[in-house]
Amino acid sequence: MNALRPLTAKTWIWSFAAALLVFLVTVAFTGGASAGGVAQAAFTFAAFSILVGIGQMFVITLGPGNIDLCVPATMTLAGTVALKVMNVEDGMVAAGLLVAVAIGVAVGIGNYALIKLLRIPPIIATLSMSFIVQSTAIWTNRGLRIKPPPVLADFTTSATLGIPNVALVALVISLAAFLALNRTVYGRAIAAIGQSMPAARMAGLPVDGIRLATYVLCAVLAAVCGYLLACFSGGAALNMGSEYLLMSIAVVVIGGTAVAGGDSNVPGIWGASLFMFLVVSMLNTYGFGAGIRLIMTGLIIIAVILAAGGPRNTR
Repeated sequence: MNALRPLTAKTWIWSFAAALLVFLVTVAFTGGASAGGVAQAAFTFAAFSILVGIGQMFVITLGPGNIDLCVPATMTLAGTVALKVMNVEDGMVAAGLLVAVAIGVAVGIGNYALIKLLRIPPIIATLSMSFIVQSTAIWTNRGLRIKPPPVLADFTTSATLGIPNVALVALVISLAAFLALNRTVYGRAIAAIGQSMPAARMAGLPVDGIRLATYVLCAVLAAVCGYLLACFSGGAALNMGSEYLLMSIAVVVIGGTAVAGGDSNVPGIWGASLFMFLVVSMLNTYGFGAGIRLIMTGLIIIAVILAAGGPRNTR
C-alpha cells in the first residue's frame, strides 16, 4: 500500500481509474465483443473534449473567477467560416485552418478587452461575447451546410496505426501544453498569477499580457476544435458546440486542475474526457432515458471529484 501512495496521491490518476472502470462495465455488458469499437470511439470523441478542455484549463489556472463561456460559440463560428472559405476544395485546407485560428485570436482579444477595459468579471464578459459570436455564426451560416474538403473529411474520420487521427492531434497539442506549463516562463507565470495576482504584479510579471495570451490561446484551441469537428461531422451546425460548454469545464475539474487556480493538470484532461464519453456510452448501452442519464452522470461526476479530493484543492 505504501508503494501505491505516491501514485494515488496524483489527482489525475482518479480520472483514468474511473474511465477504466466504466470501460470494463460497458465491455462486460456486451460480452467483450465491442471492446475495440468502444475504445476507438472513446478516443475519437474524447479528442474534441481534450482540445477545448486544455484551453479552459489554461484560463482556470489563472485563478478564481477566470473562465471562458464563449467556447461553444467560437467553435461554431470557426467551423462555419472555415468550411465556407475551403468551399469543398482540398487546396484550401490550410487557408481554412488559418481563418479558424484568426477567428480564435479575434475572439480571445475581444474577451479580454471586455474584461480589462470594462472591468467586468470574466464569466460575464465571455458570456456577452458568446452572444455576439453566436449571432455572427448564425448570420454567416444562413441555414447552409457546406461539406468539408474530401481530404480533410478522410483525415478526421480515419486512424493511423489504429489510433484516431483527431486523437493524435489532441496528443500533440497536449504535449505542447504540458511543456508550456512546466518548462517555460509563460507556464510558470500562469501558475504564479493563479496563486496570487497581486504577488505576481509585485514580482514584475506582465500580468495583463499573460492573461490576454491565455484567453487568446483558449479561443484558438476552441476554434481549431470547431474546425476539426465540422470536418469530422460532415458540416457545421449552429448547435455543434453547445455540449462543449459544460464539458470543457467538467473535464478540467474532474482531471484534477485546481478550481482556485495556480495548479493545472494536462494528463487529467485525458482521463476525464475518456471518462465523460464512456459514462454517456454506458448509460446509453443500458437504455437509460435522457433525464436519468443526466442525473446519473452528475452523481458520478460528484463522486469522482470527491474521490480525487476536490474539496482539498480549493481555497
